[in-house]
Amino acid sequence: MDILIVRDPKEPTKKCSLTPLRGMAGLRFVSVRGSLRVDAGRRLWLHPEGELLSAADRGGDLLLIDCSWRKLPAMAKHVDGELLRRRLPPLVTAYPRRSKVAEDPAQGLASVEALYAAVAILEGPRPELLGRYRWAEAFLAANPELARA
Repeated sequence: MDILIVRDPKEPTKKCSLTPLRGMAGLRFVSVRGSLRVDAGRRLWLHPEGELLSAADRGGDLLLIDCSWRKLPAMAKHVDGELLRRRLPPLVTAYPRRSKVAEDPAQGLASVEALYAAVAILEGPRPELLGRYRWAEAFLAANPELARA
């Protein structure tokens, strides 16, 4: 599986849960700014309003747009391709969110949590994705079904 991560360059990389994954095989990071466009090809796009992601989606490449929830529509305008919206099942985040700007959705996850969950559903658990995530143990304890995906 090829995983494309399109990220908002205005988001601090120091706080980004995906930063430790840079350089990992199978993951490609692209920052979009200005008029830059990204050709994603045909991909499963992790999106809160998509169809439920399931084992039937196996074999597809993955797109994750890494930005704040309120910026998702604007960031998505930079991505071209056949994007198949898929949402994750209800999961519990371990990330201590404290937004002062907008309320996060009830089912909102840290980007690395969403990526781990999607890969677990599509291919099986890949512990290395959470290897440097501070709240990995709490996330997995709150979502034991991901270990059996």
